[in-house]
Amino acid sequence: MLTNWSLPSVDIPPPQLPVAIIGAGLTGLSAAHHLALAGKAIRVYDASAEPGGALRTELHPDGWLIEAGPNSLQENPEVASLIATLGLESERIACSPAAKNRYIVRGGVLRAMPASPAAFITSSFFSVRTKFKLLTELTRRPLPRVEDLPLSAFIREHFGDELVTYALDPFISGIYAGNADLLSARHAFPSLWQAELEHGSLVRAQIASAKAKRARGEPSGPPPIVSFKSGLAALPRALVASLPGGCLELKAKVEALLPQPDGTWLVRWVRDGTTTTERVGQVLLALPAGALAKLTIGVPGLPTSLSSLDTLEHPPVTSLFLGYRRADVAHPLDGFGALVPSIEKRSLLGVLFSSSLFPDRAPAGHVAMTVMVGGSRRPDLARLPQQELLPIIQKELSSLLGVRGAPVFVRSTAWPRAIPQYKLNHDEHLAVIAFAEARHRGLYIGGTVRDGISMTNCLAAGTKLAARVTA
Repeated sequence: MLTNWSLPSVDIPPPQLPVAIIGAGLTGLSAAHHLALAGKAIRVYDASAEPGGALRTELHPDGWLIEAGPNSLQENPEVASLIATLGLESERIACSPAAKNRYIVRGGVLRAMPASPAAFITSSFFSVRTKFKLLTELTRRPLPRVEDLPLSAFIREHFGDELVTYALDPFISGIYAGNADLLSARHAFPSLWQAELEHGSLVRAQIASAKAKRARGEPSGPPPIVSFKSGLAALPRALVASLPGGCLELKAKVEALLPQPDGTWLVRWVRDGTTTTERVGQVLLALPAGALAKLTIGVPGLPTSLSSLDTLEHPPVTSLFLGYRRADVAHPLDGFGALVPSIEKRSLLGVLFSSSLFPDRAPAGHVAMTVMVGGSRRPDLARLPQQELLPIIQKELSSLLGVRGAPVFVRSTAWPRAIPQYKLNHDEHLAVIAFAEARHRGLYIGGTVRDGISMTNCLAAGTKLAARVTA
């Protein structure tokens, strides 16, 4: 270890130096895991006391299992392979068949969304006009677009207003806590953008994707939704356990990164008032935008600034985990949950039926649900203290789910900067990241700031970062 910013006089060739990974969320831990498998020495730093980033699971002694962050994981083939490699197959649990319905609030009541093309045609959820629009969408030809456009406009061109209002709008509130009128079609959903470029029709693209999956011997439907018996935090724990001992530094805030003339780096980090400097071969940044914006990169007097990333919007979200007696909830909770379109003028973005999704999320005779509040739609509600927010949400749940009385268990988690919003100016943020990487050999940046916001995206971002280092 070093105590200053000067280049040390040692004869260790750079390839033998460790790779520094800044951030121990899913992206950073995924990168560390793959680099360790490739035989690379690694050092992982995180300012938090626990690894895992936004993954926070609490096992309460009374029998509640609370997910304060993400609640489920899409298991594509890459994720399934990782679960097997980490020895988590016995811990893995699939989403319950009881969670088959996806509800949307329409006209003040919960209505199940059509779950298949046949159900879409026969269901009364959408109008005849929207159904006809879906059929005519099949005839669209590939369209190379000159410029980006709002996600809502993109989907409206394909399927019309009703589907935007009662499907896209609540879906975006549930995934991004955002506004489809402001999000970039190209960056928020790159797979749809590419599907239109190749097929024209998004429906035909979905059919082609299902056919390709069958040809590979995979199920043609969407990836299974899974978790773990002890909650999603089992995944970062297993990733940490797969790493070499002593490589993870927690409560370690990295303050500065200094590139050296020989292509190596100095990493300066602080813990409990003590500053430490280490020499490494490459640096992987797997931090959220706000943390990247505060990081000093480069020699004194000539830094590379990522400060503009602080303007990447992250609306606040509050997650309310609520436990009720089963007898106090009239709705059967026979679904994944319910999402709320903005046109309904409600005070919540959506509610997950947590105890219907996976077993052992609530004690016997009780049910659990997770209510999401705030986002771009109502950031003011996300900033309310629990004692003011809870009565508002209880009134909504009484109206929508027939909930009677107060919850017997409450756990509130506030996320002041929750989910990055990939808006129409997102290219500007990506250019700042690309410039930093181009300016500094051995610097690699990934994660939610550029690679997508889901757990699957984060794991894939870590895999990609590791591959870039070992290429």
